[in-house]
Amino acid sequence: MPLLLALDQGTTSSRAIIFDPSGRALATAQKEFTQIFPQPGWVEHDPMEIWSSQVAVAAEAAAKVSNLGEHVAAAGITNQRETTLIWDRKTGAPVYNAIVWQDRRTASICARLKSDGLEPLFRQKTGLLLDPYFSGTKVKWILDNVDGVRARAERGELAFGTVDTWLLWNLTQGRVHSTDPSNASRTLLYNIRTCAWDADILELLGIPASLLPEVKPSSGVFGEISHPMGLDNVPVAGIAGDQQSALFGQACYQPGLAKNTYGTGCFLLMNTGTQAIESKNNLLTTIAWQKDGQVDYALEGSVFIGGAVVQWLRDSLGVIRSSAEVEALASSVPNSGGVLFVPAFAGLGAPHWDPYARGAIVGLTRGSTSAHIARAALDSIAYQVADLLDAINADSGVNFGELRVDGGASNNNLLLQTQADLLQRPVARALQTETTALGAAWLAGLGVGVYNGTAELQATWRAGARFEPRISPDQASASMAEWRRAVDRARGWERP
Repeated sequence: MPLLLALDQGTTSSRAIIFDPSGRALATAQKEFTQIFPQPGWVEHDPMEIWSSQVAVAAEAAAKVSNLGEHVAAAGITNQRETTLIWDRKTGAPVYNAIVWQDRRTASICARLKSDGLEPLFRQKTGLLLDPYFSGTKVKWILDNVDGVRARAERGELAFGTVDTWLLWNLTQGRVHSTDPSNASRTLLYNIRTCAWDADILELLGIPASLLPEVKPSSGVFGEISHPMGLDNVPVAGIAGDQQSALFGQACYQPGLAKNTYGTGCFLLMNTGTQAIESKNNLLTTIAWQKDGQVDYALEGSVFIGGAVVQWLRDSLGVIRSSAEVEALASSVPNSGGVLFVPAFAGLGAPHWDPYARGAIVGLTRGSTSAHIARAALDSIAYQVADLLDAINADSGVNFGELRVDGGASNNNLLLQTQADLLQRPVARALQTETTALGAAWLAGLGVGVYNGTAELQATWRAGARFEPRISPDQASASMAEWRRAVDRARGWERP
């Protein structure tokens, strides 16, 4: 029985999951790593810790199945997107820490590009907005601010990559410098219509083309693992950014199917097939994946702070000891008691795109308790996702029947019931909630012929639970109106 390894490199931890062909997880390993906050608004990771944590969990998972007499047929990589690394081609040594997708240090670069009237150009070519979220301005910042790096880059000595490229480079001991279109389309440097790095944008940002990886299809062999961790010669045959990978793992293969992942952030994607729909509601047009000679696109809405708001309740406020406790605390009150929590700790993503928004809790009274704040925190996740769905409906003209959900916070039943109430449509939690890792495994399996096609995968998808709306449309609309009042208080709080 051929097994499939998913290397799932996330924002706060690295994981490895080995699946059988039916999508059942046989072995899992996970390791958290350090979050670095050099100054307010900056978020970094140590590239070597990303690598060491990922290789450690891969070896641990492989060891768990090695005595089963089975073999790993292929490995897939899925990764936190937009996080930016530059390293030396000869030594593999990073020139600077990885700048994480949450980092806001390039807000002034984006503002200057906007003031020069360049956002429509970027939007048309890349499908993205000018925001610090994306990799391109992070690359520019490293080139402009780390001593000697620009000169080394212009001499062709350095390599840029998102996390997938960094892992692939190390897994193949520097032989393969590649990425896939789903990750390339998140860099602000890739033309999603011509499917090539864009020379005009590279010139505008002052980025040498020699830095960039080769772009290969999301499903297909990139190279073979040569690192000694019990997986020698296993082909890496699938790569996709975490949210596109989750869309694939949720079997959203037809236009109009959508999923939301509740992770550190929240990410709502709808498959739009071979059509790249230009958003009129501040969503992103992105590449979902490329396979079998075809590029599929998606509309995406991104929420920066989703499950991370629960971590904040735990680590900063200390009102819960573990994230799992938040549901019981929030359920101890019938509602938030008029409290609204806008968790704009790193600005607001779609559909607002305000890097200067900051977190706000409004509606507090003497009767407000930690339970009301916890309830408002959970509500904030559902409100932000509802904003995204409204925008996707407006852009696509598709009013789809159910939202498929996954990610760590999707195990919170109170959150999903609130989500169904606000959306006024069913919410279906996948039976296999590790859909991000599963998507990478499925792409790898397709890449080496374990599966014949997506119809075979579609037949395996199952809902583990469904949540139906319990409030009226008028109640949902009134709740959303109050939420938007609260968002208005948080917007533009920090001075540029």
